[in-house]
Amino acid sequence: RTLRRGMVVLVAVPLSLVGAALGLYLGGYSFSFMAFLGVISLAGMVIKNGVVWIEFVERARGEGRAREEAVVEAGIARLRPILLTAAAAILGMIPIAPTVFWGPMAFAIMGGLFVATILTLIVLPALYVIFFRIQERAPASN
Repeated sequence: RTLRRGMVVLVAVPLSLVGAALGLYLGGYSFSFMAFLGVISLAGMVIKNGVVWIEFVERARGEGRAREEAVVEAGIARLRPILLTAAAAILGMIPIAPTVFWGPMAFAIMGGLFVATILTLIVLPALYVIFFRIQERAPASN
């Protein structure tokens, strides 16, 4: 609904390109059409993870929590689901990784999703804090 929320999610997508390139390098593949398809599907997975995380933050905000509290709570609550879906996708690519046709796509997805998941769990909350200018609250003095 807002441009800032969308930008936070979209800024996380290029993070996956680093992992995709690393995955292709480790697999011994060059960037091909199948690798391109892998990168496109990878972008969809990263966007889904970002949307799930942002939605949790916004739901917590709707329940009356402070924005910084909602960011921390979302990071804790969405950690396991995001890691499990990423692990399932990565492990699901292993059987097709050694094939000549599907290999580049599999390695692009595996490497990209591994790196993007870790970076998304760290960078996405940081970007949210930056984009929404969240200030740390000063401790109450007695």
